[in-house]
Amino acid sequence: MSYRIGIDIGGTFTDFAVLNLEDGRVSTYKQLTTPARPAEAVLNGLDIIFVRDNVRPQLVEAVIHGTTLITNAVIERKGSIVGMVTTAGFRDVIDMGLESRYDMFDLRINYPEPLVARGHRCEVSERVLYDGSVEKTLNREEVKAAIKTLVEEHKIEALAVCLLHSYARPDHERQIRDIAIELYPSLYVSLSSDVYPDIREYPRWTTTCINAYTQPVFDRYLEEIENGLKERSISAPLFIMTSNGGTVTPSTARMFPVRALESGPAAGVLMSALHGRNLRQTNLLSFDMGGTTAKGALVNDGEALKRYEIEVARMHDFKQGSGLLAKIPVIDMIEIGSGGGSIASLDSRGLLAVGPQSSGADPGPACYNLGGIEPTLTDANLILGYLDEGSFLGGNFKVVRDKAVEVVKENIARKLDLTLARSAWGIHDIINEGIAKAFRIHASERGFDYRDCSMVAFGGSGPIHALEVARKLRIPQVIFPVGAGVMSALGLLASPLSFEEVQFQHVFLEELGRKEFEENFRRLEKKVSERLVESGVPVDRIRLNYLLDMRYSGQGYTIEVPISDPMALEGIFPTLKQLFEEQYSTVYSEVDLNSSIEITTWKVNASGPTPAFPSGYKTWGDESSSSTEENATRKVYFHVKDDYFDTTVLKRSSIAPRVTLQGPLIIEELETTVVIPPEHVVSTDDDLNLIAQLN
Repeated sequence: MSYRIGIDIGGTFTDFAVLNLEDGRVSTYKQLTTPARPAEAVLNGLDIIFVRDNVRPQLVEAVIHGTTLITNAVIERKGSIVGMVTTAGFRDVIDMGLESRYDMFDLRINYPEPLVARGHRCEVSERVLYDGSVEKTLNREEVKAAIKTLVEEHKIEALAVCLLHSYARPDHERQIRDIAIELYPSLYVSLSSDVYPDIREYPRWTTTCINAYTQPVFDRYLEEIENGLKERSISAPLFIMTSNGGTVTPSTARMFPVRALESGPAAGVLMSALHGRNLRQTNLLSFDMGGTTAKGALVNDGEALKRYEIEVARMHDFKQGSGLLAKIPVIDMIEIGSGGGSIASLDSRGLLAVGPQSSGADPGPACYNLGGIEPTLTDANLILGYLDEGSFLGGNFKVVRDKAVEVVKENIARKLDLTLARSAWGIHDIINEGIAKAFRIHASERGFDYRDCSMVAFGGSGPIHALEVARKLRIPQVIFPVGAGVMSALGLLASPLSFEEVQFQHVFLEELGRKEFEENFRRLEKKVSERLVESGVPVDRIRLNYLLDMRYSGQGYTIEVPISDPMALEGIFPTLKQLFEEQYSTVYSEVDLNSSIEITTWKVNASGPTPAFPSGYKTWGDESSSSTEENATRKVYFHVKDDYFDTTVLKRSSIAPRVTLQGPLIIEELETTVVIPPEHVVSTDDDLNLIAQLN
């Protein structure tokens, strides 16, 4: 008997999923995150699981981990003191940014402060030109003096090396790294030519600064996790989820922590796509809502949409350009500042507003009775009857309804002169409208028509809100998978080892030779394949995907062109023009037959085998599914009736396959609750997924 364990740290809860590789059984667990020491919740949770499920640590084959640590470190500015070495005359690039305004008419516009203070940036005399030729060699003594100043006077822990044209020739950056490590062996050093070798210096440098800023924090965190696993006699390898939906070894994660910015949420989107393929629903909206945030993603033709940039620590949630830009391969998600811990208050106009501030795990919502004094979404859902004092997290976590009533009545109901129920519904519905708005924007920006798609809803709060959000979006069907409350942890168990390399190299297609074309890809192929081989993946099991960023000459931005058969590059080469024109016409409807075509960026993704994951898994034992427990009822508020009335409450484990049930219903699972309003019908399939139809 052997096991794989998935662990996902969220802002409020840390989720666990344990897969028995012998019989396909899945067990789950959820506990409060410990924000001050995230590793504590991980290790304590493992101790509980080993005892509860009688799991022998020696039989664990792999531990796969997703975490929001990197994102939180950037947002909360809890990273390390970072220094920067750059080409003379360019230290203010990360202040200047892209020289664009994310709001043309806001006279008080704010941007996030760079992660590297201006006084911690040193310039060195060197110049590599855009074509890789050296105009001015690096002065080693000048570099030594700069690094000594940064370390000894400014006490930096990490160094970002960001030279102007290092994407074309990284020699000077590598020399600076060698000098820095020779002087201070414990100094963390990030090179822009390693992190993101692209021509645009601002995104390359901000990405490198994020990497350096979080590297010491992430290294210490991983060391704490690794030591904790050893103390528990777990010798199995630890893998870290990255933002593109693949996993990497701790050594790779330590080198590129910036790639873990969307670590945990990416796994949930992958699991949505897997459920969609199993149900033959290839176009989906993936809706993940937990205790701190909600995230939306689009699945097209069975695959999650991806992109190569993400913004962190935005000054305004929905305004692109208001955050720190990171160029990494990432599953395309929209982040919404809405979760169970979102705080409700009255804004400057006296109107009800919810979020984006969150009570998180400490102190948490008022009903947690851990010191929270502000009304939150979880408090409202408890008042509405969607949650229950006796069954929250399967009865393993005590919530106090009176505390929720007290804070909502005092802070919202009395001030607005509304009933308690209407106040709680207002908090609930504002969140639903905000999520629906974010989905509309996200889908329209990507030309995605969701009106005939299904939504996959998961997370601790997602199934409570999904049908109301779907109604606002006019989505006809919502799927609630088994174990929806911990689906990101389940997704970790089904994620392959993967790594992607991106290299800027500008060339006109008419000047590109077949040999150079192949060599560029083979060079990147070697780099990504080596990382997987080091992780134990046999060469013959590595799957490769090749992509090119191409454009017409004179254009500022590119489109991504996939190479259909990466094993036959020689045969693909003569068709590059045709491949580009087909992709271009798909995006822009027409092609330009007269302009030259340019290739700017070369990309290779290597993936190992996808771990097997059972399609008919359950998160409860056989004895639970065969139980004939009586249905309970409780008072639940539904806006369609504008009142509380008796509603049937079912345990999900008691619902048989292929049955149809009429709302209103509350369906409770260990990790989440599914809310079915009166006008909806829900049925189960052979795998016990709940599938709700909207009228």
